[in-house]
Amino acid sequence: MKVIFYTHASCGLCEEAKTLLDILSPIYDLTIEERDIDTNDEWLETYLLTVPVIEIDEKQFMYPNITFETISSFVEEKQNHSS
Repeated sequence: MKVIFYTHASCGLCEEAKTLLDILSPIYDLTIEERDIDTNDEWLETYLLTVPVIEIDEKQFMYPNITFETISSFVEEKQNHSS
């Protein structure tokens, strides 16, 4: 399952979210595309005040909803429906 992770340099919450994705990735076979918002004007304008953002199957998660429980439940639900 593809995950898009919008991030920003020197962002403590982004580092926490990245660690979470690193833990979840092997469990759920996630492919993570990391996007630094500083490299794209559109991403910067859209996500500057909300990073980190984790996008899975067009659903976006932002703090405080970036938790192990929230993300794993969503991924499990998606994987169960695609089986």
